[in-house]
Amino acid sequence: MDAVSQLLGEVRARGAVFRQTIMRPPWALRMAGGAPLTLAVMLRGRAWLVPDGHEPVSIGVGDIAVVRGDAPYTVADDPASTPSAVVTGADYCPGAEGVEHASGPARTCGRPEDGSPVLLSGAFERSGELSDRLVRSLPPVLVLPDGNSPYASVESVAQEVTRERPGQQLVLDRLLDLMLVSALRGWFDDPAADVPAWCRALDEPVVGAALRLLHAAPARPWTVAELAAEVGVSRAALARRFTAQVGEPPMAYLTGWRIALAADLLRRTDQTVGTIARKVGYANAFALSVAFKRLRGTRPSDYRATVPPPRTG
Repeated sequence: MDAVSQLLGEVRARGAVFRQTIMRPPWALRMAGGAPLTLAVMLRGRAWLVPDGHEPVSIGVGDIAVVRGDAPYTVADDPASTPSAVVTGADYCPGAEGVEHASGPARTCGRPEDGSPVLLSGAFERSGELSDRLVRSLPPVLVLPDGNSPYASVESVAQEVTRERPGQQLVLDRLLDLMLVSALRGWFDDPAADVPAWCRALDEPVVGAALRLLHAAPARPWTVAELAAEVGVSRAALARRFTAQVGEPPMAYLTGWRIALAADLLRRTDQTVGTIARKVGYANAFALSVAFKRLRGTRPSDYRATVPPPRTG
């Protein structure tokens, strides 16, 4: 499995929150729900996403926008519009000027009106369902243009969201997964996008082969010489090409990859730090703790304490 597939394979929504919101212009909502990732699709009209400290991004009908959740952002009819309400995790359908309380079809805020902008949004509520390395590598807002996604039409998505049928939550979870994976694949495939250097390097014959070996067996006690022998080049050649393509030497990259894997396991499982250490290539919990603190500024146990416990069902 390549690294991109490994990252996307970790995308599993559970209890995804979907809402269809019908607005009356002028409108602006301050989004502060705290979800690690939120997806937004305009079913009708256009909108602006304005993440704090970053440039506004426009989205039209059918575009998928992925918004990183490490800072609040505003979604509005115009970048200059002043938010009329703050939307938190506890109040997804605020009663405010331009936006009404939920009414009508399921998961719908506002009353249908001809010509009114309609925003469909979905949220991954728990960061433990997502690869830590994946979330950290994303831009503040990532947009996949309409027509580049394999999922059904926006009308079909909207109909699914507003249904109440057995197994509906599972359908919504998988729908959110597919929308996110579609957006990420579009990002990886865009030659002009600022994707992580190691993603680009996967296409380089020597460096890509080395990356796949490290990803496939992170716990193996690799050395640059052993890695070079596996891919059929000299130690010096591999070190030079790897650093030029990826931006850091092979062993530094391997350390970062191991720590990212450890962070995911700390989030998603209740395995001991010692067990996780051995799974990602460290002899014991102490060795992992030293490396983890050097890269993340905290010990594994303290890092785990900052995230919700893993789900078991």
